[in-house]
Amino acid sequence: MFGIVRQKISSGGSPLLAFGQRIRPAVSAWRGYSSAAKEITVREALNSALDEEMSADPKVFLMGEEVGEYQGAYKISKGLLDKYGPERVLDTPITEAGFTGIGVGAAYHGLKPVIEFMTFNFSMQAIDHIINSAAKSNYMSSGQISVPIVFRGPNGAAAGVGAQHSHCYASWYASCPGLKVLAPYSSEDARGLLKAAIRDPDPVVFLENELLYGETFPVSAEVLDSSFCVPIGKAKIEREGKDVTITAFSKMVGYALKAAEILAKEGISAEVINLRSIRPLDRDTINASVRKTNRLVTVEEGFPQHGVGAEICASVVEESFGYLDAPVERIAGADVPMPYAANLERLAVPQVEDIVRAAKRACYRSVPMAAAA
Repeated sequence: MFGIVRQKISSGGSPLLAFGQRIRPAVSAWRGYSSAAKEITVREALNSALDEEMSADPKVFLMGEEVGEYQGAYKISKGLLDKYGPERVLDTPITEAGFTGIGVGAAYHGLKPVIEFMTFNFSMQAIDHIINSAAKSNYMSSGQISVPIVFRGPNGAAAGVGAQHSHCYASWYASCPGLKVLAPYSSEDARGLLKAAIRDPDPVVFLENELLYGETFPVSAEVLDSSFCVPIGKAKIEREGKDVTITAFSKMVGYALKAAEILAKEGISAEVINLRSIRPLDRDTINASVRKTNRLVTVEEGFPQHGVGAEICASVVEESFGYLDAPVERIAGADVPMPYAANLERLAVPQVEDIVRAAKRACYRSVPMAAAA
């Protein structure tokens, strides 16, 4: 890798690279992909996105713990070492601060690093490089330095891994100007957003979910095309409705969709918005939905205080307060470090029934405790 970093990156680049950049749009126009061609897992979606971007652009390289010989702690980088060699798929020591700093320096030099954290909890070791070295450099250099780097890995609660491996960092990184923060749910999200992140000229924090890696989703032929991208900053309406808006991201989108199915059986039509992009946040889509449904439930795994849901609530109050027919409901993780015991862990993260109850409250359909006694 150091040999690559030492190479002088000319403004024109190689003819092959220039050709690849001409035929690959930065972001494809957003379309609804409804005609499913096949089903792939989120893991396969991420692997194929990395593979195609590394094939198309020799400046892209992957670095992190166990990404090479072991083929990734979660097998996201399976097969990439054999295909691209050790100069572009680099196994590192267990030192997030070290390899993240090297990655940021390589991005200064014109390369496009993809830095994998075995869990985003370990990104705390490297947060100085992410915030001070990457996020602020374009502004502090008056636009002279771009930092095209992606920080990716599993974020939030997994299962039985305790407090130091279960933190959701969406609101942490989304509070910092200069960063873009993405959180995919489906295979389409994972593939399209990772491609967009790698092609973006700014630093991107890419928050995956360990429990979604093995989940299978239908994808269309368009999604499998090498030019496919999901626009950064654009939410997706996963399910249309007219009675209540439910916003969610990452694994909680699936919970929100299950809640919407339950609510539909009781005559409540819920609109489910998959945020996909935490920063920038698609405020227009959220507010347009609330102005239609007149009610809002936000869902996230992270802590309630200063959370993503809190920001969404503020946006809706500022822009659409007059349309609200009920108080906003926030569903979040418990305001405690994640317990290790399985029964307590379940109580500490949102469940489908929590979303259902919140939506009923917003629609004034909940049963008073006195009447239920």
